Amino acid sequence: MNYNPSRRLFLEGTIAASAAGASGLILPSAGLASAKSAKEPLFYGPKPGIAKLNANENPFGPSPDALKAIVEASSKGGAYYAYNAGMRLRDMIAEHNNLKPANIAITAGSSLILSFAALAATSKGVILGPDLFWDTTSKSPIRQGGPEIKRVPNTADLDINLDALYEAIDDNVAMVHVCNPNNPTGKIVDPMKLKEFCIKASKKTLVLVDEAYNELIENGPKHSMIPLINQGHNIIVARTFSKIYGLAGMRVGYMLGSEENIKWITNYGLGGYSMNQAGLAAAIASYNDKAFMTFSMDKVMEAKDIIYSAVKANGLTALPSSTNFVFVNLGKDGDANTFRAAMEKQNVHIRGQYRTYKPWSRVSTGRINDVKMYANAMPKALEEMYKKVKA
Repeated sequence: MNYNPSRRLFLEGTIAASAAGASGLILPSAGLASAKSAKEPLFYGPKPGIAKLNANENPFGPSPDALKAIVEASSKGGAYYAYNAGMRLRDMIAEHNNLKPANIAITAGSSLILSFAALAATSKGVILGPDLFWDTTSKSPIRQGGPEIKRVPNTADLDINLDALYEAIDDNVAMVHVCNPNNPTGKIVDPMKLKEFCIKASKKTLVLVDEAYNELIENGPKHSMIPLINQGHNIIVARTFSKIYGLAGMRVGYMLGSEENIKWITNYGLGGYSMNQAGLAAAIASYNDKAFMTFSMDKVMEAKDIIYSAVKANGLTALPSSTNFVFVNLGKDGDANTFRAAMEKQNVHIRGQYRTYKPWSRVSTGRINDVKMYANAMPKALEEMYKKVKA
């Protein structure tokens, strides 16, 4: 996201390609780049010395099996569209969840299918959600002139207020969007209360439950709303391979719902053209890799212990998290944006302010040494934050 090739390199590559074309010789673009930038390493992740704790990624992935699958898929199938691999993954997910393949849509990351759902919903009305939730995809229609999100305040403890959400459903609400666990709070909704809400709310409108972090919950299946789909309720559920599986850069996600809802929502996309061979191969290899998932979960728990210890040592508090990130309360004089800037000076990248929640700062788990960098940088960053706030 931060890589900006120099204009000079771009122009030289263009000139070289033009010359080659004139002589009838076709040169691979990779060759042009490598000729000029052999001494300039290409960073696919953070540069050395940077603790990247701002995007809820799992830096321990892809798993060994996924890496093998990526190489094979790229070498044998990189030249071809990925429809067949997508259907294979779709069938696996359907079988695992006791659904039909027509109940599943595979896309390049769950963000894509969530955006399609938002576009579909706002063609009929507005999207309803808590004041604080992962609203990026529900905002996508706004950028195209669509309606603003209708929001309901979170509780004083920053929980999702299900009762208030239900009461806010009117004839103009085309979809209710719930994240469980929620982002950025990391908090989880009681599964029985959420199930009750989904059943009664889905009688009035479409209910979307984003379960991106479900695999990070202890006994995740207990908290999933996927079984409600098979029971005929008007519910769609989104999942991703970006979190526990460590495939954020491979872009594989999916949505589950009734055949009618899946068909309606995917009309806003391009079907098989939004999938890639390498990502799908990695997802297929990872889907039932319990050993890697356990390993990743252990690393997440170890990192969260370090974060919570640092929070306590600095006289702060944080919300309980069922995810791979922690929402930290910087105190009544806290300023998340100032704290983020102070952390960045120490090469630690975290998130800044969410909406009006100025004192709240989100930090992701990551490599253990990176999380230790966060803990060690916290005292100085807090000191700098307090100085600026009081100035």
